Amino acid sequence: MQKVYFEDLGLVDYQKCWDYQEQLNQQNVQIKLRNRKNINSQEDTTHHLLFCEHPLVYTLGKSGSMDNLKLNANELEDISASFYKINRGGDITHHGPGQLVVYPIFDLEKFYTDIHRFLRELEESVIQLLLEYGIKAGRYDGYTGVWLDPDDELKARKICAMGIRCSRWVTMHGIALNVNNDLGYFNNIIPCGIEDKQVTSIAQELGSLVKMDEIKSVLLNKLSSVFGIEYIN
Repeated sequence: MQKVYFEDLGLVDYQKCWDYQEQLNQQNVQIKLRNRKNINSQEDTTHHLLFCEHPLVYTLGKSGSMDNLKLNANELEDISASFYKINRGGDITHHGPGQLVVYPIFDLEKFYTDIHRFLRELEESVIQLLLEYGIKAGRYDGYTGVWLDPDDELKARKICAMGIRCSRWVTMHGIALNVNNDLGYFNNIIPCGIEDKQVTSIAQELGSLVKMDEIKSVLLNKLSSVFGIEYIN
């Protein structure tokens, strides 16, 4: 059972949170580099899990295309939205209030050295959470994230986006689960670079808003079960 420092940051500026992730990530990377140089003085890395929401922002991953952002700088300013090119995998996505963003800064060498397994277990945690609310979800072949009706080309829609970065097996960035957020802001992009698929949220599927604190609690339990972790505050 791995111990993980958990923090709920609430509504936090994207750049501020990105900087914090980088700090935690690099602390672990530097520990691993020092351990490699001096095998007689082994420091221990630490796992961190951050929950938060962000003010309106669009982020573009390393493999993304600017063509998938439909707004220019002035139009972004008009809706008080920020935009960042960032160092995660994946294409473009949107964050905003009512969306739960989850950043695991894990040293995967303490779990397993398998990025694909890490992604699948993040997805599995969300799939299990959604089932608690009567929403059957799964994976859409060829894409990351969590989808509803993934086996129906006409109905398939994404409810949780995903993009990570891994340096010396230390992860950062993570998942964005649409809970109560305004999905209209996704109309300003081609989400994840997929032109013919829609996005959805828990609230949209259930027809009513849900309690974010409750969602957080359930997801913490699912992550704990899937990854075999216990939390330290």
